[in-house]
Amino acid sequence: MNKKQWKKMLMQAIKIAIGSCAAIYISETLNLQFATSAGSIALLTVLTTKWETLKLALFRVITFFISTALASAIFLGLNNDWGSYGIFVFLLVVICELLGLRSTVSVNAVIGTHYLTTMNFSKEFILDEFMLVLIGISISIILNLFHANESRKKDIIKNMRDTEEGLQTALRNLAAYLRNEQLERNVWDDICKLEKEIEHFIHDACEYQNNTFYSHPEYYIDYFEMRMKQCNVLHNLHYEIKKIRSMPEQASIVANYILYMANYVIEVNIPVLQLERLKQIFQDMKKEALPVSREEFESRAILYHILMDLEEFLIVKKRFVEELDETKKKTYWDTQTMQNE
Repeated sequence: MNKKQWKKMLMQAIKIAIGSCAAIYISETLNLQFATSAGSIALLTVLTTKWETLKLALFRVITFFISTALASAIFLGLNNDWGSYGIFVFLLVVICELLGLRSTVSVNAVIGTHYLTTMNFSKEFILDEFMLVLIGISISIILNLFHANESRKKDIIKNMRDTEEGLQTALRNLAAYLRNEQLERNVWDDICKLEKEIEHFIHDACEYQNNTFYSHPEYYIDYFEMRMKQCNVLHNLHYEIKKIRSMPEQASIVANYILYMANYVIEVNIPVLQLERLKQIFQDMKKEALPVSREEFESRAILYHILMDLEEFLIVKKRFVEELDETKKKTYWDTQTMQNE
């Protein structure tokens, strides 16, 4: 666990502790029965994002009334305490599963024990129980309003730059491989490591999006998913290069192009010129003299596949830019502004 993950975990723990204490304090101040349960409700409702907490809070309110009706029907109809509670929990889990609300089961099971203990289904007691739920979820919503979104946005932008640098390094190493240069690092391992990092970056971008009320910056998620596709292309590219037994003369041309292309693996670039230059290389290779041996034929065929992989690498970025809507374009310009500050 790195420093950032430790900080995130500690902040979450602090929020849960404060929320639980505050919920119990408010419940005791209002002289509610089972006041300590409000602390558990707050604990179970504080999640990592604002939108998740809001949705869960709404679902808790809805399922509270379902659970109350269920408890009233079962507990008042049966005399067996443990047996009636078992039936209550069984039906509660089935209903919540059917509604896709499994996360609400725990709180409603606790509320069920209160009804079972008191056998009180008066309006006053139901309101008392509802206040416990309302206090717990309200505290959770308030606490989850506090997120360092600006700091997290800067982290995401830094992750974007790190991703670009990782792709550039991988491309330059592949170019060096085509030139028969000795490499100190394993290109395959570097690409796999970059893929794992991008997976974390996608998760962070999703979390940031779910903590932002005023807009939904899907741009960052789409950006990292686009880079992940390019990583997959690099896997194919590396696999093709490894199959070349002896480097033909044209390998240096492809290597030079890769070095040229690597400089443009940046967010602001639309790879139109890179695609045009690649098209010219395709045309020039068609004018080359035919291979004189089987080995040369196979090597040049592989080079042709490598050029096709490079084309796919560029098309992935071009398609990403073309599919940006107005909202994502605004996020793009905001990103450039923050980077230049």
